[in-house]
Amino acid sequence: MHHEFSDTEHDPHSPHFFKDVWSMMWQTRKLYNDIYHKKVVLDEKFTKNPPLPVWDALDRFGDHTAVRLAWAGLYIAFYVAFAPAWYWFLLLPIHFLIGPVQGAVVNWCGHKYGYQNFDNGDKSRNSSPWGILLLGELFQNNHHKHGDSPNFAKKWFEFDPTYPVMKFFNFIGIIKLKKAQVKVVNMKAAA
Repeated sequence: MHHEFSDTEHDPHSPHFFKDVWSMMWQTRKLYNDIYHKKVVLDEKFTKNPPLPVWDALDRFGDHTAVRLAWAGLYIAFYVAFAPAWYWFLLLPIHFLIGPVQGAVVNWCGHKYGYQNFDNGDKSRNSSPWGILLLGELFQNNHHKHGDSPNFAKKWFEFDPTYPVMKFFNFIGIIKLKKAQVKVVNMKAAA
């Protein structure tokens, strides 16, 4: 939905329709929970022929509060076993919240700050050097142009550190990289 409706009122997490990053995160969480609990029915184009299998049982398992608390317990146990000093436990909130915070940073900053390599008909941006530090995720403009490309870096000064790892995994047979398709945007239709 984000790529289909990028930076329009139908985009589930465009920063241009929220007063701050927190309200964007909360609305995104609410929408995804409503989709999961079938309070919102998605258009068939988002549900027909999904690129990956749908595992309802795994979704139910992962959404259970006991499973979330078990993960928190595993993080705490890891710190108990390996933290060299008490103040390392101050990092636990980062581990608990890294998923939603990283997603918020990518979608907020990746559509507000930086430069554009491509005119995609949206407000997506690239943010160097932050794009490198967030493992290529803040090369949003490149990603919106080449959505299925494994390499989010497109200019000589951009570097996506996950791409060489994927190339290595492809080389040794763990994954199979496909040739990316280029998204063509009709600027008159997008306007």
